Amino acid sequence: MDGDGARLRSQLIEVVGPDHVLTDADVVAGYCVDWTGRYAGATPAVVRPGSTAEVAGVVDVCRAAGAAVVAQGGNTGLVGGGVPLAGEVVVSLRRLSALDPVDRRAGQVTAGAGVTIGAVQRAAAGAGWAYGVDFASRDSATIGGSVATNAGGTRVLRYGDTRAQLVGVEAVLGGGSVVSHLGGLVKDNTGYHLPSLLCGSEGTLGLVTAVRLRLVPPAGERVVALLAFDAVAAAVEAAGVLRRAVASLEAAELFLDDGLALVCEAVGLAPPFPATHRAYLLVEAAGRTSPLTELADAVGSLAAVADVAVAEDSLRRADLWRYRESHTEALATLGTPHKLDVALPFGALAAFLAAAPGVVAAVAPAARTWLFGHAGDGNVHVNVTGVGPDDAAVDDAVLALVVEMGGSISAEHGIGTAKKAWLAHARSPAEIAAFRAVKAALDPAGILNPNVLLPPGFE
Repeated sequence: MDGDGARLRSQLIEVVGPDHVLTDADVVAGYCVDWTGRYAGATPAVVRPGSTAEVAGVVDVCRAAGAAVVAQGGNTGLVGGGVPLAGEVVVSLRRLSALDPVDRRAGQVTAGAGVTIGAVQRAAAGAGWAYGVDFASRDSATIGGSVATNAGGTRVLRYGDTRAQLVGVEAVLGGGSVVSHLGGLVKDNTGYHLPSLLCGSEGTLGLVTAVRLRLVPPAGERVVALLAFDAVAAAVEAAGVLRRAVASLEAAELFLDDGLALVCEAVGLAPPFPATHRAYLLVEAAGRTSPLTELADAVGSLAAVADVAVAEDSLRRADLWRYRESHTEALATLGTPHKLDVALPFGALAAFLAAAPGVVAAVAPAARTWLFGHAGDGNVHVNVTGVGPDDAAVDDAVLALVVEMGGSISAEHGIGTAKKAWLAHARSPAEIAAFRAVKAALDPAGILNPNVLLPPGFE
């Protein structure tokens, strides 16, 4: 470490103490690569503040030194937005793990940025409430990370994304000032809604240190059904019918025959049905009373259903969910996939699913395309195996198709570095100029995750 680096390290130690400024190469290695292994960088230091005041102190030191920072939580991101790809200082927020008691009357809870989604879910359940956001990495993904990317998951259909859960936020802005508005008032029209602004900003406007979350009433009775179809378009159409017909519907997840076969082989699951079908729709309905009749009546109206499996008890429900949630684990056995999280208008969803494999094959004939995702909200996870991690041709081809069909290049994982060159295709020059103006106002020195989100020429 050179003189400037040693001075920076010394100043950071003054803020957080020597045990929480990490520089040993072996220790910091895990902070410098994402969990897929596709995005890797280097950092002069990993800093682990234990309070909002310490986060502000770290930002002050880094701003004075001209050192860029990248905030990191559970490091479960998929677009290279939380790793130091350009040599940034990593500010790990995992120590901000305070979780206040649930406010039972308000149905709210205040959580530090380092609290995991699973911990919030368990705390809510213990107080007679539930948290509306859920996804497979619930026990490693943190609240701070989910806010930074406006994470969605499997319950968006009923409860909305992370932004919809926020009723308060505390954050350190790029100038070192702290904004804190955690009262949790449901109605509070006193100016700009900072939680909504900071949510999805990928740490470019402020480092979120705590949030006030709204909780939802628990749904004690649940039914999961796995529906088989002999055509992808029929499964997509069924998702639309069920969204209209089942008021208690919480999830509608789509996957295809090749993905199911890979899951069964990699995880050791028996196939759910005697025969193979082209597409599968996993749906879950939940309510105070059993939604079985409501769901069964709606499924019975679907002429295209080739087979169905239904589960009411928790163990069997979990078994059916494994066919969907194990896709990521199964794909990892094939190497590091390209992961493209996109959204399509409902009217274009079936056409996209039909066209995407051909678009990939045109630029990478040896590649394989795996499609699954949240059919209830038009979100498709396009995974491509058999191409090098730095080969952008596949990504460009898929994203071009998404833009052509009027979709979004990022449904829930953010832009990061992986997609920032494509933001100009998805947003107008006026919108990007507005993004830049907001960034300059809240982070005047430009030190907060400056290498993500904004496309080249707009940093």
